Amino acid sequence: MFFVKIHKKLGREVLAICDENILGKMLKEGNINFEIKAEFYNGEKMSEIQVKKLLENSVNYNIIGKEIVKIAIKIGLIDKDQVIKIRGIPHAQGLII
Repeated sequence: MFFVKIHKKLGREVLAICDENILGKMLKEGNINFEIKAEFYNGEKMSEIQVKKLLENSVNYNIIGKEIVKIAIKIGLIDKDQVIKIRGIPHAQGLII
């Protein structure tokens, strides 16, 4: 399962998705402090099938977690070289123009 939140502002949307098991965690590595904040990611709980459909239609996304990034790569939304890892947790974001 995944946590999904769609942020809407000024007529634009950002799709935020994280793996269920990492919500609320703080990732620290070097100068990076990345908190997987509930305010940003915690919306609706969704299945793999549901998040695939959202990702396939997304133009602005922010995803974090081994499972969600694996799905995004599998459906061709992102390439492996677009992924960064923070404490071993993959993260990707993008805007399709």
